[in-house]
Amino acid sequence: MTIGTKNNPWKLTTPPGSSAYEMYRDQQADPNELVCQVGSTKLVYLWRAVDDLHAWLIAQQDWVPLGAADENKVPAPGTVEAFGRATDNPVGGWYGLRKGYRGRFGMYLPPLLEMLGYAELTHDARNNRIRGLS
Repeated sequence: MTIGTKNNPWKLTTPPGSSAYEMYRDQQADPNELVCQVGSTKLVYLWRAVDDLHAWLIAQQDWVPLGAADENKVPAPGTVEAFGRATDNPVGGWYGLRKGYRGRFGMYLPPLLEMLGYAELTHDARNNRIRGLS
């Protein structure tokens, strides 16, 4: 059975290791979506966020803070969270698709990139960082 599907999602934990969640690629959606299930809360991002974030991290050539924030909070500049909603990113704004749940890009995407071998991630209690791997 293929991992990363609705029936066999990736099992991940937040960078500090404090919360478990699941993600999978919804290939039935057009364009493909990345579904993140955190308890009873479902967040949905564009699947292309995986490749776009990886490319952006490679271009940064160094460690980048995650800066996870809810949708209604302004993220710190230069963070993964800021990239996930910036008007100058490859999609011209939010990768999150579900209004009210578009934030937390900097919390939930980095562990997936690490698991896929696209990035290295710190796992401290706070202020975690990520860097892209070629």
